[in-house]
Amino acid sequence: MTTPEGGTTAAPGEVRADRPAPPRKDAAARPLRRGPADPVRTLMHHHQELCARAVDALEIAAGLEAHGVTDRTAARFRHRDVFSLAEELYARVPRAAADAAPAAAPYQEAAPARRSRTVCGALQLLPGAVCVAAVAALASVTGATPAVRTAVGASGLVLLALAVRLGVRSGPLRLRHGTGPRTAGLWVGWTAGYAVYGDWLLGQLLAGGPDLTHAAPRAAVAPTVALAFALAPAAGCAHWFTVRGRRVLAASRGLEELAARVRPLLLAVTLLFLAALAALLLGAEAVLGRGDVSTPVAAAALGVLLFLARLLAVHGFPEAAAAGLASAAALEALALALVLIARLPGLPPLGVPVEALTAVAGPAAVPAVACTAAALGLLVHGLRALTGACAHWPAPSGRPEAHRP
Repeated sequence: MTTPEGGTTAAPGEVRADRPAPPRKDAAARPLRRGPADPVRTLMHHHQELCARAVDALEIAAGLEAHGVTDRTAARFRHRDVFSLAEELYARVPRAAADAAPAAAPYQEAAPARRSRTVCGALQLLPGAVCVAAVAALASVTGATPAVRTAVGASGLVLLALAVRLGVRSGPLRLRHGTGPRTAGLWVGWTAGYAVYGDWLLGQLLAGGPDLTHAAPRAAVAPTVALAFALAPAAGCAHWFTVRGRRVLAASRGLEELAARVRPLLLAVTLLFLAALAALLLGAEAVLGRGDVSTPVAAAALGVLLFLARLLAVHGFPEAAAAGLASAAALEALALALVLIARLPGLPPLGVPVEALTAVAGPAAVPAVACTAAALGLLVHGLRALTGACAHWPAPSGRPEAHRP
Protein backbone atom coordinates (compact mmCIF):
# COMPACT_ATOMS: atom_id res chain seq x y z
CA MET A 1 0.00 0.00 0.00
CA THR A 2 1.33 3.49 -1.00
CA THR A 3 1.36 6.35 1.51
CA PRO A 4 0.84 10.04 0.63
CA GLU A 5 4.58 10.65 1.10
CA GLY A 6 5.38 8.08 -1.52
CA GLY A 7 6.24 5.27 0.87
CA THR A 8 4.60 1.96 1.32
CA THR A 9 2.98 0.28 4.25
CA ALA A 10 2.53 -3.34 4.93
CA ALA A 11 -0.79 -4.90 4.45
CA PRO A 12 -2.64 -6.18 7.50
CA GLY A 13 -1.04 -9.39 8.68
CA GLU A 14 2.07 -8.78 6.54
CA VAL A 15 5.49 -8.30 8.14
CA ARG A 16 7.93 -5.91 6.50
CA ALA A 17 11.34 -7.30 5.61
CA ASP A 18 13.26 -4.19 6.74
CA ARG A 19 11.94 -4.38 10.29
CA PRO A 20 13.34 -6.83 12.88
CA ALA A 21 11.02 -9.56 13.90
CA PRO A 22 9.59 -9.23 17.40
CA PRO A 23 11.22 -11.46 20.02
CA ARG A 24 9.60 -14.78 20.57
CA LYS A 25 8.03 -15.47 23.91
CA ASP A 26 9.92 -18.75 24.40
CA ALA A 27 13.25 -17.00 23.73
CA ALA A 28 12.49 -14.30 26.29
CA ALA A 29 11.58 -16.88 28.88
CA ARG A 30 14.85 -18.85 28.37
CA PRO A 31 17.47 -18.02 31.09
CA LEU A 32 20.78 -16.49 29.97
CA ARG A 33 23.86 -18.75 30.11
CA ARG A 34 26.48 -17.50 32.55
CA GLY A 35 30.13 -18.37 32.20
CA PRO A 36 31.81 -20.15 29.32
CA ALA A 37 30.54 -23.48 28.17
CA ASP A 38 34.11 -24.82 28.38
CA PRO A 39 35.72 -23.33 31.51
CA VAL A 40 38.99 -25.20 30.94
CA ARG A 41 39.62 -23.42 27.63
CA THR A 42 40.59 -20.19 29.39
CA LEU A 43 43.08 -22.09 31.53
CA MET A 44 44.47 -23.77 28.41
CA HIS A 45 45.22 -20.43 26.78
CA HIS A 46 46.68 -18.97 29.98
CA HIS A 47 49.10 -21.89 30.49
CA GLN A 48 49.63 -22.78 26.82
CA GLU A 49 53.44 -23.00 26.98
CA LEU A 50 53.45 -25.03 30.21
CA CYS A 51 50.96 -27.56 28.81
CA ALA A 52 52.67 -27.77 25.40
CA ARG A 53 56.14 -28.47 26.82
CA ALA A 54 55.08 -30.79 29.65
CA VAL A 55 56.33 -34.35 29.49
CA ASP A 56 53.40 -35.68 31.53
CA ALA A 57 50.38 -34.53 33.53
CA LEU A 58 52.35 -34.35 36.78
CA GLU A 59 54.48 -31.54 35.41
CA ILE A 60 51.36 -29.57 34.54
CA ALA A 61 50.00 -30.19 38.06
CA ALA A 62 53.24 -28.88 39.55
CA GLY A 63 53.12 -25.80 37.33
CA LEU A 64 49.49 -25.08 38.18
CA GLU A 65 50.19 -25.46 41.89
CA ALA A 66 53.14 -23.09 41.56
CA HIS A 67 50.78 -20.51 40.01
CA GLY A 68 48.38 -20.75 42.95
CA VAL A 69 45.87 -23.26 41.59
CA THR A 70 44.50 -25.38 44.44
CA ASP A 71 41.90 -28.14 44.69
CA ARG A 72 39.28 -25.49 45.45
CA THR A 73 40.26 -23.62 42.30
CA ALA A 74 40.05 -26.84 40.31
CA ALA A 75 36.48 -27.31 41.54
CA ARG A 76 35.50 -24.11 39.73
CA PHE A 77 36.74 -25.78 36.55
CA ARG A 78 34.51 -28.80 37.27
CA HIS A 79 37.34 -31.04 38.51
CA ARG A 80 37.78 -32.74 41.86
CA ASP A 81 41.46 -31.76 42.27
CA VAL A 82 44.48 -30.26 40.56
CA PHE A 83 45.69 -33.61 39.26
CA SER A 84 42.51 -34.40 37.31
CA LEU A 85 42.52 -30.87 35.90
CA ALA A 86 46.15 -31.35 34.82
CA GLU A 87 45.25 -34.64 33.14
CA GLU A 88 42.60 -32.91 31.02
CA LEU A 89 44.99 -30.12 30.07
CA TYR A 90 47.66 -32.65 29.12
CA ALA A 91 45.17 -34.58 26.98
CA ARG A 92 43.77 -31.53 25.18
CA VAL A 93 46.84 -29.38 24.52
CA PRO A 94 49.04 -30.64 21.65
CA ARG A 95 52.66 -31.31 22.50
CA ALA A 96 55.27 -28.88 21.22
CA ALA A 97 57.79 -30.13 18.70
CA ALA A 98 60.83 -31.52 20.45
CA ASP A 99 63.91 -29.39 19.83
CA ALA A 100 66.31 -31.78 21.43
CA ALA A 101 68.34 -34.41 19.69
CA PRO A 102 66.89 -37.91 19.46
CA ALA A 103 67.49 -39.97 22.54
CA ALA A 104 70.22 -42.50 22.32
CA ALA A 105 69.74 -46.16 22.95
CA PRO A 106 69.72 -47.33 26.58
CA TYR A 107 72.99 -49.19 26.24
CA GLN A 108 74.62 -46.03 24.87
CA GLU A 109 73.43 -43.92 27.85
CA ALA A 110 74.32 -46.37 30.59
CA ALA A 111 78.08 -45.78 30.55
CA PRO A 112 77.90 -41.92 30.57
CA ALA A 113 75.34 -42.07 33.39
CA ARG A 114 77.65 -44.26 35.47
CA ARG A 115 80.57 -41.95 34.77
CA SER A 116 78.46 -38.95 35.77
CA ARG A 117 77.48 -40.56 39.07
CA THR A 118 81.12 -41.47 39.73
CA VAL A 119 82.26 -37.90 39.07
CA CYS A 120 79.51 -36.49 41.33
CA GLY A 121 80.47 -38.87 44.11
CA ALA A 122 84.14 -37.91 43.82
CA LEU A 123 83.27 -34.20 43.95
CA GLN A 124 81.13 -34.70 47.03
CA LEU A 125 84.01 -36.49 48.81
CA LEU A 126 86.52 -33.84 47.70
CA PRO A 127 85.83 -31.38 50.59
CA GLY A 128 86.64 -34.05 53.15
CA ALA A 129 89.87 -34.95 51.39
CA VAL A 130 90.89 -31.30 51.12
CA CYS A 131 90.12 -30.73 54.79
CA VAL A 132 92.24 -33.71 55.87
CA ALA A 133 95.09 -32.45 53.68
CA ALA A 134 94.81 -28.98 55.24
CA VAL A 135 94.89 -30.44 58.78
CA ALA A 136 97.98 -32.47 57.89
CA ALA A 137 99.64 -29.36 56.44
CA LEU A 138 98.91 -27.41 59.63
CA ALA A 139 100.34 -30.21 61.74
CA SER A 140 103.52 -30.17 59.66
CA VAL A 141 104.16 -26.45 60.36
CA THR A 142 103.52 -26.55 64.10
CA GLY A 143 106.99 -25.19 64.88
CA ALA A 144 106.85 -22.46 62.24
CA THR A 145 106.15 -18.79 62.83
CA PRO A 146 102.54 -17.60 63.38
CA ALA A 147 102.56 -15.93 59.96
CA VAL A 148 103.37 -19.22 58.24
CA ARG A 149 100.70 -21.12 60.18
CA THR A 150 98.14 -18.42 59.38
CA ALA A 151 99.01 -18.56 55.69
CA VAL A 152 98.70 -22.35 55.60
CA GLY A 153 95.37 -22.23 57.43
CA ALA A 154 93.99 -19.52 55.14
CA SER A 155 95.06 -21.47 52.06
CA GLY A 156 93.35 -24.58 53.39
CA LEU A 157 90.12 -22.67 54.01
CA VAL A 158 90.13 -21.23 50.49
CA LEU A 159 90.70 -24.65 48.92
CA LEU A 160 87.99 -26.13 51.15
CA ALA A 161 85.50 -23.46 50.07
CA LEU A 162 86.28 -24.16 46.39
CA ALA A 163 85.86 -27.90 46.95
CA VAL A 164 82.49 -27.38 48.62
CA ARG A 165 81.35 -25.18 45.75
CA LEU A 166 82.30 -27.87 43.24
CA GLY A 167 80.47 -30.48 45.32
CA VAL A 168 77.17 -28.59 45.42
CA ARG A 169 77.25 -27.67 41.72
CA SER A 170 76.55 -31.26 40.67
CA GLY A 171 74.29 -34.08 41.71
CA PRO A 172 71.27 -33.84 43.99
CA LEU A 173 72.49 -30.63 45.68
CA ARG A 174 72.57 -28.64 42.44
CA LEU A 175 70.13 -25.73 42.29
CA ARG A 176 67.51 -26.09 39.56
CA HIS A 177 65.41 -22.97 40.23
CA GLY A 178 67.96 -20.19 39.79
CA THR A 179 70.77 -18.98 42.02
CA GLY A 180 68.67 -17.48 44.82
CA PRO A 181 69.68 -14.46 46.91
CA ARG A 182 73.29 -13.42 46.49
CA THR A 183 73.64 -12.89 50.24
CA ALA A 184 73.12 -16.61 50.91
CA GLY A 185 76.80 -17.29 50.29
CA LEU A 186 77.71 -14.65 52.85
CA TRP A 187 75.56 -16.29 55.54
CA VAL A 188 76.96 -19.73 54.72
CA GLY A 189 80.49 -18.36 54.96
CA TRP A 190 79.79 -16.68 58.31
CA THR A 191 78.21 -19.72 59.96
CA ALA A 192 80.91 -22.05 58.62
CA GLY A 193 83.68 -19.66 59.65
CA TYR A 194 82.20 -19.34 63.12
CA ALA A 195 82.16 -23.13 63.40
CA VAL A 196 85.91 -23.12 62.70
CA TYR A 197 87.13 -20.09 64.70
CA GLY A 198 84.10 -18.75 66.56
CA ASP A 199 84.65 -20.61 69.83
CA TRP A 200 88.24 -19.39 70.05
CA LEU A 201 87.19 -15.80 69.27
CA LEU A 202 84.38 -15.78 71.84
CA GLY A 203 86.70 -17.22 74.49
CA GLN A 204 89.22 -14.47 73.77
CA LEU A 205 86.56 -11.76 74.02
CA LEU A 206 85.26 -13.10 77.33
CA ALA A 207 88.83 -13.12 78.69
CA GLY A 208 89.32 -9.46 77.77
CA GLY A 209 91.20 -10.02 74.52
CA PRO A 210 92.16 -10.79 71.92
CA ASP A 211 95.71 -9.54 71.88
CA LEU A 212 96.05 -8.95 68.15
CA THR A 213 99.84 -8.82 68.21
CA HIS A 214 100.25 -12.27 69.78
CA ALA A 215 96.93 -13.91 68.92
CA ALA A 216 97.17 -17.23 67.11
CA PRO A 217 93.70 -18.41 66.02
CA ARG A 218 92.92 -22.01 66.94
CA ALA A 219 90.54 -23.88 64.69
CA ALA A 220 88.03 -26.48 65.81
CA VAL A 221 89.56 -29.30 63.77
CA ALA A 222 87.33 -32.29 64.49
CA PRO A 223 83.99 -30.56 63.74
CA THR A 224 85.42 -29.03 60.59
CA VAL A 225 86.56 -32.40 59.23
CA ALA A 226 83.21 -34.01 60.07
CA LEU A 227 81.24 -31.23 58.39
CA ALA A 228 83.46 -31.43 55.31
CA PHE A 229 82.79 -35.15 54.94
CA ALA A 230 79.06 -34.59 55.61
CA LEU A 231 78.57 -33.29 52.07
CA ALA A 232 78.43 -36.85 50.72
CA PRO A 233 75.63 -38.10 53.05
CA ALA A 234 73.80 -34.81 52.49
CA ALA A 235 73.78 -35.49 48.75
CA GLY A 236 72.58 -39.05 49.33
CA CYS A 237 69.77 -37.93 51.64
CA ALA A 238 68.71 -35.19 49.21
CA HIS A 239 68.56 -37.73 46.38
CA TRP A 240 66.47 -40.09 48.50
CA PHE A 241 64.02 -37.31 49.39
CA THR A 242 63.74 -36.19 45.76
CA VAL A 243 63.07 -39.68 44.44
CA ARG A 244 60.53 -40.52 47.15
CA GLY A 245 58.85 -37.15 46.75
CA ARG A 246 58.29 -37.67 43.04
CA ARG A 247 56.90 -41.15 43.67
CA VAL A 248 54.49 -39.74 46.24
CA LEU A 249 53.51 -37.01 43.78
CA ALA A 250 52.74 -39.62 41.12
CA ALA A 251 50.65 -41.70 43.53
CA SER A 252 48.71 -38.85 45.17
CA ARG A 253 45.29 -37.78 43.95
CA GLY A 254 45.07 -34.47 45.76
CA LEU A 255 47.16 -31.79 47.43
CA GLU A 256 46.06 -32.78 50.92
CA GLU A 257 47.04 -36.39 50.32
CA LEU A 258 50.39 -35.26 48.91
CA ALA A 259 51.09 -33.08 51.96
CA ALA A 260 50.20 -35.90 54.35
CA ARG A 261 52.68 -38.22 52.63
CA VAL A 262 55.54 -35.74 52.22
CA ARG A 263 55.74 -34.54 55.84
CA PRO A 264 56.93 -37.92 57.19
CA LEU A 265 59.49 -38.06 54.37
CA LEU A 266 60.97 -34.71 55.39
CA LEU A 267 61.20 -35.71 59.04
CA ALA A 268 62.73 -39.06 58.12
CA VAL A 269 65.38 -37.58 55.82
CA THR A 270 66.31 -34.98 58.45
CA LEU A 271 66.79 -37.67 61.10
CA LEU A 272 68.72 -39.82 58.61
CA PHE A 273 71.17 -37.02 57.87
CA LEU A 274 71.47 -36.18 61.56
CA ALA A 275 72.40 -39.79 62.33
CA ALA A 276 75.04 -39.82 59.58
CA LEU A 277 76.47 -36.51 60.79
CA ALA A 278 76.57 -37.72 64.40
CA ALA A 279 78.56 -40.77 63.31
CA LEU A 280 81.03 -38.55 61.46
CA LEU A 281 81.40 -36.25 64.47
CA LEU A 282 82.05 -39.15 66.84
CA GLY A 283 84.59 -40.64 64.44
CA ALA A 284 86.39 -37.32 63.98
CA GLU A 285 86.58 -36.73 67.74
CA ALA A 286 87.89 -40.25 68.29
CA VAL A 287 90.71 -39.66 65.80
CA LEU A 288 91.51 -35.96 66.28
CA GLY A 289 90.66 -35.44 69.93
CA ARG A 290 87.57 -34.49 71.92
CA GLY A 291 86.64 -30.88 72.66
CA ASP A 292 83.91 -29.35 74.82
CA VAL A 293 80.68 -31.23 75.39
CA SER A 294 78.68 -28.69 73.38
CA THR A 295 81.07 -28.69 70.42
CA PRO A 296 79.59 -31.72 68.61
CA VAL A 297 76.08 -30.44 69.40
CA ALA A 298 76.89 -27.11 67.75
CA ALA A 299 78.42 -28.86 64.72
CA ALA A 300 75.39 -31.15 64.37
CA ALA A 301 73.01 -28.19 64.59
CA LEU A 302 75.00 -26.33 61.93
CA GLY A 303 75.08 -29.38 59.66
CA VAL A 304 71.31 -29.88 59.89
CA LEU A 305 70.77 -26.16 59.28
CA LEU A 306 72.92 -26.21 56.13
CA PHE A 307 71.23 -29.42 54.92
CA LEU A 308 67.69 -28.06 55.35
CA ALA A 309 68.66 -24.76 53.75
CA ARG A 310 70.12 -26.51 50.71
CA LEU A 311 67.12 -28.84 50.48
CA LEU A 312 64.74 -25.90 50.44
CA ALA A 313 66.84 -24.08 47.86
CA VAL A 314 67.04 -27.15 45.60
CA HIS A 315 63.25 -27.53 45.69
CA GLY A 316 62.53 -23.93 44.80
CA PHE A 317 62.66 -21.94 48.07
CA PRO A 318 66.06 -20.19 48.15
CA GLU A 319 64.71 -17.09 49.89
CA ALA A 320 63.53 -19.09 52.90
CA ALA A 321 66.88 -20.92 53.02
CA ALA A 322 68.78 -17.62 53.02
CA ALA A 323 66.51 -16.24 55.76
CA GLY A 324 67.24 -19.24 58.01
CA LEU A 325 70.99 -18.94 57.53
CA ALA A 326 70.84 -15.17 58.08
CA SER A 327 69.00 -15.62 61.38
CA ALA A 328 71.68 -18.01 62.68
CA ALA A 329 74.46 -15.65 61.57
CA ALA A 330 72.69 -12.71 63.22
CA LEU A 331 72.40 -14.54 66.54
CA GLU A 332 76.08 -15.48 66.50
CA ALA A 333 77.13 -11.94 65.61
CA LEU A 334 74.85 -10.57 68.32
CA ALA A 335 76.55 -12.72 70.95
CA LEU A 336 79.98 -11.38 69.97
CA ALA A 337 78.67 -7.81 69.85
CA LEU A 338 77.08 -8.04 73.31
CA VAL A 339 80.39 -9.12 74.84
CA LEU A 340 82.12 -6.11 73.26
CA ILE A 341 79.34 -3.66 74.16
CA ALA A 342 79.43 -4.87 77.76
CA ARG A 343 82.92 -3.37 78.08
CA LEU A 344 81.48 0.14 77.80
CA PRO A 345 80.77 2.04 81.05
CA GLY A 346 77.33 1.30 82.44
CA LEU A 347 76.60 -1.57 80.02
CA PRO A 348 78.14 -4.69 81.65
CA PRO A 349 74.69 -6.31 82.18
CA LEU A 350 74.34 -6.76 78.40
CA GLY A 351 77.05 -9.41 78.40
CA VAL A 352 75.60 -11.42 81.29
CA PRO A 353 73.44 -13.79 79.14
CA VAL A 354 76.39 -14.80 76.97
CA GLU A 355 78.70 -15.17 79.95
CA ALA A 356 76.18 -17.32 81.81
CA LEU A 357 75.59 -19.55 78.79
CA THR A 358 79.28 -20.09 78.12
CA ALA A 359 79.95 -20.70 81.81
CA VAL A 360 77.45 -23.57 81.82
CA ALA A 361 78.15 -25.23 78.45
CA GLY A 362 81.26 -23.58 77.00
CA PRO A 363 81.67 -21.17 74.06
CA ALA A 364 80.19 -23.69 71.63
CA ALA A 365 76.79 -23.24 73.31
CA VAL A 366 76.27 -19.98 71.40
CA PRO A 367 76.37 -21.51 67.89
CA ALA A 368 74.48 -24.54 69.22
CA VAL A 369 71.55 -22.36 70.32
CA ALA A 370 71.66 -20.14 67.22
CA CYS A 371 71.83 -22.97 64.67
CA THR A 372 69.28 -25.13 66.48
CA ALA A 373 66.73 -22.32 66.53
CA ALA A 374 67.31 -21.54 62.84
CA ALA A 375 67.18 -25.23 61.87
CA LEU A 376 63.88 -25.71 63.70
CA GLY A 377 62.49 -22.69 61.90
CA LEU A 378 63.51 -24.09 58.51
CA LEU A 379 62.08 -27.50 59.40
CA VAL A 380 58.71 -25.99 60.30
CA HIS A 381 58.73 -23.97 57.10
CA GLY A 382 59.71 -27.03 55.09
CA LEU A 383 56.81 -29.04 56.51
CA ARG A 384 54.55 -26.50 54.82
CA ALA A 385 56.54 -25.47 51.75
CA LEU A 386 57.81 -28.88 50.60
CA THR A 387 54.32 -30.42 50.61
CA GLY A 388 53.25 -28.77 47.34
CA ALA A 389 53.39 -30.35 43.91
CA CYS A 390 55.72 -27.65 42.56
CA ALA A 391 58.36 -28.57 45.16
CA HIS A 392 58.81 -32.03 43.65
CA TRP A 393 59.34 -31.09 40.04
CA PRO A 394 62.69 -29.67 38.85
CA ALA A 395 61.16 -26.69 37.04
CA PRO A 396 57.77 -25.74 35.59
CA SER A 397 59.16 -25.96 32.05
CA GLY A 398 60.39 -29.48 32.62
CA ARG A 399 64.05 -28.63 31.88
CA PRO A 400 65.92 -29.18 35.11
CA GLU A 401 69.33 -28.73 33.57
CA ALA A 402 68.70 -25.13 32.52
CA HIS A 403 69.90 -23.47 35.75
CA ARG A 404 73.23 -23.63 37.47
CA PRO A 405 74.26 -22.00 40.74
